[in-house]
Amino acid sequence: MNRKKGIMFLLLSLLIGTAHAQAIFSYGAKPVTKEEFLKAYNKNNTEEKPTDKAYREYLDLYIRFKIKVQAALDMKLDTMPNQLAELRAFRSQVVESYLKDEESLDALIDEAIERSAKDIHLAHIFVALPENPKDADVKKAQDKINAAAAQLKKGTDFGKVAAEFSEDPAAKTNKGEIGYITVFSLPYELESVAWSLAPGKYSTPFRSRSGFHIFKKIAERKAVGRIKVAQILISFPPDATDAQKLESKRRADSVYTVLQQGADFKELAEKISGDNISWQAGGEMPSFGVGRYDATFENAAFALSKDGELSKPVQTSFGYHIIKRLGREPIKTDKKDASLREEIKQQVQADNRADITKKALTKKVMAITSPKKQAVNQQHLWAFSDSILQRKQAPKFADLTPETPLISFAHKTYHLSDWQKYLETIRDFENLRAGRTMPELFDHYVEASAMDYYRDNLEEYNKDFAYQLNEFREGNLLFEIMQRKIWDAAAVDSNGLKKYYEAHKDKYWWESSADVILFTASNEKAAEDTKKKMRAKPFDWMNYIDSSDGMLQGDSGRFELGQIPVVDRTNFTNGLITASVKNETDNSISFAYIVKVYSQREPRNFNDARGFVINDYQTELEEQWIGELKKKYPVKVNEDVVKQLPK
Repeated sequence: MNRKKGIMFLLLSLLIGTAHAQAIFSYGAKPVTKEEFLKAYNKNNTEEKPTDKAYREYLDLYIRFKIKVQAALDMKLDTMPNQLAELRAFRSQVVESYLKDEESLDALIDEAIERSAKDIHLAHIFVALPENPKDADVKKAQDKINAAAAQLKKGTDFGKVAAEFSEDPAAKTNKGEIGYITVFSLPYELESVAWSLAPGKYSTPFRSRSGFHIFKKIAERKAVGRIKVAQILISFPPDATDAQKLESKRRADSVYTVLQQGADFKELAEKISGDNISWQAGGEMPSFGVGRYDATFENAAFALSKDGELSKPVQTSFGYHIIKRLGREPIKTDKKDASLREEIKQQVQADNRADITKKALTKKVMAITSPKKQAVNQQHLWAFSDSILQRKQAPKFADLTPETPLISFAHKTYHLSDWQKYLETIRDFENLRAGRTMPELFDHYVEASAMDYYRDNLEEYNKDFAYQLNEFREGNLLFEIMQRKIWDAAAVDSNGLKKYYEAHKDKYWWESSADVILFTASNEKAAEDTKKKMRAKPFDWMNYIDSSDGMLQGDSGRFELGQIPVVDRTNFTNGLITASVKNETDNSISFAYIVKVYSQREPRNFNDARGFVINDYQTELEEQWIGELKKKYPVKVNEDVVKQLPK
């Protein structure tokens, strides 16, 4: 051995020695790290403070678990079709929960909590775009919004400009006034524009999917939080005449007067409220914050100073509302509040701001997976691609075949045929390709391919995912091998069971017991009716069950007296019908008919003891098997590492 090889061998020996030194135990040549053991321990012992005794007990369980799984692997049970199918199904269930960028998600949660601390009073100028705008549509809308911006620069009043230029139908009357809003009231990109403004300032024109916007922040205030109210709506139709509106107002005033005189709000709401949803709950509405309903309605609701207070009739475009305050909830702004963070997280993920986390994840995935675009004649590739999108015959190029590689990753290559399938998928969806050049579409395909590759190989990139997948795999293997080696083996080994019973008869006794017919009735009436029948003809009990239309269930057998459901102390006698016992979980009723009482302790015969014998025999077989496995996979516990486990 030369000097260089000797040094490498020494370094390798030291590394192996260090790795085994960190193992808490090994079985055969397989080490189990302290980290793996603690992760399993902490997951299964959440309520118990770690002690030496608890660690030792779990260490013994974990050693047994690992050598059983190793035996299953040696039998190649992991290659069985059912094992592979269940692992694939589990993987597909959990993989999406790992495809999130937690860092950007946390940042969005923090931002939303910060923004929720204040309400913003906004005005708005809006110029719409059609669903799939052409260049001419965009230019026309852009010219109009720029004209509005030019008027604002000249100092023209914002409300006047909104009334003239805004395509929001309400702008003619409300001068663009939106009222107060809070976080999540607007699409995220518009919300960000609004929150970036100083009071009294307006934004430059901003384009969204729906059109162009100019916002003005009129004022801001500390968030008023959420409120819960009930309402009675005296409605009128959208095209109501002045006379109809006046009649609705008269009715609303009369209702308000009656309420002030002590009438029941809930009863009136159920009888006369025109709100198709809240009337069924006595007018009660879900709690809400600002920016959820008509500003006039919200202002009247938040103006109520105490619970139980009524508003005078308030007019909106729906009719006249009488509002009763039920409760007020101040805004929460503590970023460390776990329940608040979870609530905001759900809103973030349901909101379009979740696109930001997707983009952040895509950026990370592109860096992690490092897709490599293969050299290809782009002129030929784009001509081929255009023909696919246009459903034309694809041109033939000598340098392009279905197997031509386009993108490669560490363990997979995507070919021209894959790109063709992608184009055939998106060509019927205008929103997926509108406004994108072919190189831009291809870049998007690279990103989508990288995400697919990342998802398919997530075990290599995410340690927690790999652990959860392996945990499921090992659990399934444990169940499979226990079924084969112990559970089924014991249950079908009649001779072994009988031999075990004969050798351990003294373990299996009947304590004071009885032959019993146990009943469960769906309600008290069904129970009492059955008891009357049992007093007359007790041994027709099966007919009573068959004719009960599912209201009655029953079974018979020998039970120890302590297993029979009774109320307090009961003097068991032959022919006794026990008092009814109500089951709190489903309000069903249980009672028993006592056929025969055995007051003395008696040995169980083999048939009576069979269930207990099977359990005990399984335990004996398992202990024998564990002994064999420990010989096959010698276990060595590293006591130094055990002593270092955190207490």
